[in-house]
Amino acid sequence: MVPDTFPVPKSNPLQLFYLQRTANTNTIVCDVNLNANGVPNPEKPINVYWILYTEGADKKELNYIQRNFAYGIDTKAMGNGVYQLNFVSYKKRLFYLKWHAAGNRYQVFAPINNKEAILQRIFIKVEGGSFWVPNIVYVEFRGTDSITGKEVIERFKP
Repeated sequence: MVPDTFPVPKSNPLQLFYLQRTANTNTIVCDVNLNANGVPNPEKPINVYWILYTEGADKKELNYIQRNFAYGIDTKAMGNGVYQLNFVSYKKRLFYLKWHAAGNRYQVFAPINNKEAILQRIFIKVEGGSFWVPNIVYVEFRGTDSITGKEVIERFKP
């Protein structure tokens, strides 16, 4: 499957980025979880869920295994409304939830090709392996350079 042929989730004002992988077109979406004051909920600043395109684009929460061993996101408050984020399955790549004045909303910033970028999409190419130890060929981060506004893409082998 070619990542550019995958469906793009309908954007919503809370959507931060989404993740897709070669297994099928089902998509993980990450939204900011704002409290009544319009700031990220310190207990759970990110909502992570599936859009099941193989089942009529239904929205579904992650199950226990997905949340705790694969696609769940660990968060750490850094102060001033900034949160450090990483996937539970990969702690080496850190990204940050913070207010973006130019966009007038919270967004996730990640280093992409040594540039600070607004993360939009992650794609994981998997070939074989097992359920617990998939053979990940590459991970691709796509985003927008936070200074120039140009698209930036980086592929790496985790």
